[in-house]
Amino acid sequence: MMKINVYSGKSGNFTSDSKKKPMIIIESKRKSLESLKEKYPDAMIIDVTSKAQDEFVKFSPLYPNGGIPVPFSEGIAVSVEGIWQGLKVFKEADVDTSFFSRRDMKSLNRTVRKYGPCLGHRKGVHGEELLGYIEARKLIFLPCYKWVLENKLQKLVAAVRIISKNKPVVLLDYNTNPDVSNPKSELSHASLIKAYIEGNYPE
Repeated sequence: MMKINVYSGKSGNFTSDSKKKPMIIIESKRKSLESLKEKYPDAMIIDVTSKAQDEFVKFSPLYPNGGIPVPFSEGIAVSVEGIWQGLKVFKEADVDTSFFSRRDMKSLNRTVRKYGPCLGHRKGVHGEELLGYIEARKLIFLPCYKWVLENKLQKLVAAVRIISKNKPVVLLDYNTNPDVSNPKSELSHASLIKAYIEGNYPE
């Protein structure tokens, strides 16, 4: 069991209060911890990237939480990112189901440099339809990540929810784009955690 490390300027009495609204902020992990502590002196800062050194690393789409149903397919995968990468179709390569079982978070990437232009995501391992980028987000990434939040990470979700009703919580992510329909920037999974806790997860 990994120790959970969070950064807080002040201690708090963390008791759930259903009447209080969560206070969750998304910030870039690329910013220095010192500057974030100065900007949010009363907040708890939680790293939810694959570089996190505590149990909150399980929020990363790269983390092998296991047992995730592959959309429009019969199989399962160990990580959300494995599904996202595995269903990609390139000019020189079709889907790669080996990514569904990869547990090494450092090897979950298929690049245009190696396989040529990305043509889209296949709608299921054996599907004929190719999904565009935004459509793939909605039909593949969003439901897969929500499944993990609901089936694998409920204790951590509850912890963030309780803390955020007592003091601000800053979630660190490499990407801070919360707009599913914005193709110019990768979607922030931290924003999906925030949306799920606040009851407005995108569909």
